Amino acid sequence: MFTRKFIVTLCCGLSLIFVQNLAAQEGPGLGVPITEEDLAPWDISIETDGSGLPPGSGTAQAGESIYIAQCLACHGVEGEGQPYDRLVGGHGTLDQLDQVRTVGSFWPYATTVFDYIRRAMPFNTPQTLSDDDIYALTAYLFYLNGIIDQDDILDASSLAEIEMPNADGFILGYPL
Repeated sequence: MFTRKFIVTLCCGLSLIFVQNLAAQEGPGLGVPITEEDLAPWDISIETDGSGLPPGSGTAQAGESIYIAQCLACHGVEGEGQPYDRLVGGHGTLDQLDQVRTVGSFWPYATTVFDYIRRAMPFNTPQTLSDDDIYALTAYLFYLNGIIDQDDILDASSLAEIEMPNADGFILGYPL
């Protein structure tokens, strides 16, 4: 008759062999590795220093008509908000309990505004705007927030040079 100790030892040994065989497998065999060519359309990251910004340009004047057609329904006249987020104003409110966080008062990097619009807007049809349209919309929002003049041309070079009003308003939680 087998003893309890023998059965436990046998089960542990068989389990160990089973686990070793699982670990030796390369994977479940699902999918295929992605190629650089397949990944390129998804790699639209833009760094805070402007790395990754696409070619193109736009002005606030050009951006106004795009804003009216694509953004007004959600963000209101000249970015005042309603029904969704307010995009303009809020300067000097971040040290108050009732903060107004907008493109001009809260966002620390100009390139992040471009990146966000490029990835997520318009809400109902994201990633449908051309790069020129996004430069123009970004310029329009910056103009409404008093960051640039109406006739300033926004492109990869000039966008990366813009210092946002709240650029120094964030503290790293984990300093380098």
